[in-house]
Amino acid sequence: MRLAIVHETIYRFDEPCSRAIQTLRLTPRNTESQLVQRWRIDVSQDCRLSPVEDAFGNLTHTFSIDGPIDELSIVASGDLVTEDTAGVLHATRERLPLMAFQRMTARTTAELAVRDFAETARRESAADLLSTLHLMMGRLHERVTVDPAAPETLPDAVLATERATVTDIAHLFAAAARALDIPTRFVSGWLHPGEDAVATGEHCWIEANLGSGLGWVGFDAVENSCPTERWVRVAGGLDVLDTMPIRGVRTSRGGETVTTRITLREISAA
Repeated sequence: MRLAIVHETIYRFDEPCSRAIQTLRLTPRNTESQLVQRWRIDVSQDCRLSPVEDAFGNLTHTFSIDGPIDELSIVASGDLVTEDTAGVLHATRERLPLMAFQRMTARTTAELAVRDFAETARRESAADLLSTLHLMMGRLHERVTVDPAAPETLPDAVLATERATVTDIAHLFAAAARALDIPTRFVSGWLHPGEDAVATGEHCWIEANLGSGLGWVGFDAVENSCPTERWVRVAGGLDVLDTMPIRGVRTSRGGETVTTRITLREISAA
């Protein structure tokens, strides 16, 4: 599938912003499942984008701007060709050892309820890790309802309320997999939604390392699917803080409003 992607974020300030320092994770990288043909980032204010590869292999860009700034827009756009690899990525660019991806974070804690959920899935799948993850994915898809307005919720509370954002469902899945000592990454990106070809926001899922035979395999509990050609991978890390598309500091005495528009459109190969 060949996709044209536009990710636009606009900040509007009630009073002019005096300074902005931003780090962007808006640049997808080539993997077995995707090939970046063209990509660019445009910022409405005069600045220099400094590229840096972080410890997780994500390509980041950092910039700083001195005000006054009334409005700031950041647009990432380009074309990619994606391929269905059933979620399997044998090799990616991370530089950290696998044991680093077994570590719990503040957003991926595994309390007793999460550990029980994971252990039950492992027991019922006869300890086959691939089957265990597929079973957990299906059960989370059936059990937890996506609620974009839900407050930030820790994994055990997600199991209790059975309602959460896409992000916290991925955090719960990561916590459950790490409770089984499976190296697990939180992954952010975009999902081609189908015929309307307009996404409503960023998407996220997990990748688990299943050894030298398979390597990293993606699992999306919200869609109850391993990633196919409709998924575009942008960044990976331990949780959402490592993969946020835009993260930084903006100094202003007034409030600000943020608008994000994301468009994924399938285009012909010609």
